[in-house]
This record gives sequence, structure tokens and C-alpha cells, in this order.
Amino acid sequence: MSAEATETRIRELAARVQSLREAVGARILGQRTLIEDTLVAVLAGGHVLLEGLPGLGKTSLVHAISAGLGLDTQRIQFTPDLMPADITGTRIVEEHGGRMEFRFQQGPLFAHLVLADEINRGTPKTQSALLEAMQEGSVTVGQESHRLPKPFAVVATQNPIELEGTFPLPEAQLDRFLYHLVVEKPPVDDLVAILASTTGRTEEPVQPVLDAATVSEIQSLAREILCADHLLRYVAELVHATDPDAERASPETRRLVRYGASPRAAQSIVLTAKVRALLDARPSVDRSDLDRSLLPALRHRVVLTFEADAENLHVADLLPAWKAGASGRAHV
Repeated sequence: MSAEATETRIRELAARVQSLREAVGARILGQRTLIEDTLVAVLAGGHVLLEGLPGLGKTSLVHAISAGLGLDTQRIQFTPDLMPADITGTRIVEEHGGRMEFRFQQGPLFAHLVLADEINRGTPKTQSALLEAMQEGSVTVGQESHRLPKPFAVVATQNPIELEGTFPLPEAQLDRFLYHLVVEKPPVDDLVAILASTTGRTEEPVQPVLDAATVSEIQSLAREILCADHLLRYVAELVHATDPDAERASPETRRLVRYGASPRAAQSIVLTAKVRALLDARPSVDRSDLDRSLLPALRHRVVLTFEADAENLHVADLLPAWKAGASGRAHV
């Protein structure tokens, strides 16, 4: 495909995704930033962790986005008695011509988009069954590995309250999520609109705007978007600044951070910034694309100290200082 044809195709796809944003925004009111961030992460080929109180529309958001993307979707309700085979699938015995044979029966993970509802209510054994799927795009049952469909994304939800009897995700599994998004309560005006739209006539479902093949195409095209060297250095310096053991770490970082972000965090920032540029029909990343991707990519990857918890400080509070210290200029 020529450069001109590629640019034309990018503009066409950006317009289609914009219509999807508007359709989902008409259903999920007051959450435009959340809708955009979730779409960006899925179109980047990553997984999303949604955290918020009950009743804020997390599940409705995922259903609306998956419908608009035209993806095959499965929902898994995590509970303490859920077993790994319940999500990956298992081998069953069938009779064929008088002979007994084993056949693999696929679990709900075999879908383009999997909604893992209240993932922190599943046991660590079941949570870990997601690791291979999220990282490798496959599941192993017995001695056989089975590839998952492409594209594949997990959108998990968790409730920050009612934590008795739950199993917090370990850092190794949190790192598999491209973005960690916090679902905020809508303001009064948006709540009024929500009440008006949800207590009247039944709403029409979101219509498919894309399909699985087009989503895969967007994921491929996004990697062709350019990101200048000074912007790559900006991301590298910022992620390096989160490491309390780094030589140039600030006193505040040494005091408030236990573990800094990994290189995977930097990859997540750059890749999702490329998707943002593509969805704006631009051929290259600018600084604003990166800045919008920082907090969702770092929120779950920077582990704070008990002192930070005692002072009620979060990654968002430390991010401005890290951004100010990352110049992005090449060393001469």
C-alpha cells in the first residue's frame, strides 16, 4: 500500500472510530475520557483494568464498546469457587465409532474481548490462568497449547470496596494490563441525563462500526505511526525518574516510591500514544499524546511506600514532578 493510500485509509478508520466514540458516549454519559482511554487500549492490542464503585456502568461500557467494535465477547463472573478450567476450557471424552476420544472444549476465554468481572474475587490459582492468555495469546491444557482468536483483549473490573474475601492482584499480573483506569462518579448534570435516558424507553443497542479484521488492521497501522527520538527520550527519562534506586532519583521519589515502573510501562505509553495519533489521523506522535497516556500506564506499575499511603498520596500526585524532570533532549 502506498503512503498516500495508507494516509487515506487512516483518515477513514479515524472517522469510523470517532462515530463509535459518539455512539458509546451517547449510551455511557459523563465518561468521555474513560471511553476514549478504553478504546485506545483495546485498539493498541492491550488489556484494561477498570476500577470503580458498583453501579458506575463499567460492565455497560465494555458491552457498548465491544458491540461497536463488532467483536465476539464473553463475560466471566469471578467468584472464589471459579476454577482455571472454567475459563480456559477442558478436555472431555466423546465416543466416535465405538471408540472413546478426548476433545478439547473451549472455555469463555476463546473470544475477541473477554470481560473479567470482579477479577479480585477469583482465587490466585484462577487469576494466574489468565497470565498466559494475556501475555501469549494462548492457553495450555494438558500438553497442548491452543491459540486464542485475534484480536484478543481482556477488560477486567474490580471493586475498591468490600475487600473482605477478595484476592488483590499481584504486581506480576497487574503489569499485564496496558492501562489501569479509574471510573469516577458522574457530576450532577450528567447524572440527570443518565436518569432521563435510562428510566424511559429502552435504548437501542450500539451498532457495529468495525469488525475483528478492522481492529487488527488498526493495531497494525498504529505501529507505523512515527515517534520522534526526543519524545522517546522524554518517555525513557520519565519512567527512569520513577525508580527510587536510580542515581538521579529525587528525594521525594526515594521516600515515597518502593518500586518504579518497568520498561513495559514505557512501551505502553508510546504504543497508546501512537494509537491516539492515528485516531486523530496524524502521521506522528506529539507530546500531548504521550502525556494523556502517562497516568493510565503508570498508575498500577509504580508501587508506593507505606509513607505515601499514610499521606494519602497517589501516582497522579507525583507525576507532575517526574514530567518536569524529563526534558527529552538528547545528551550532547
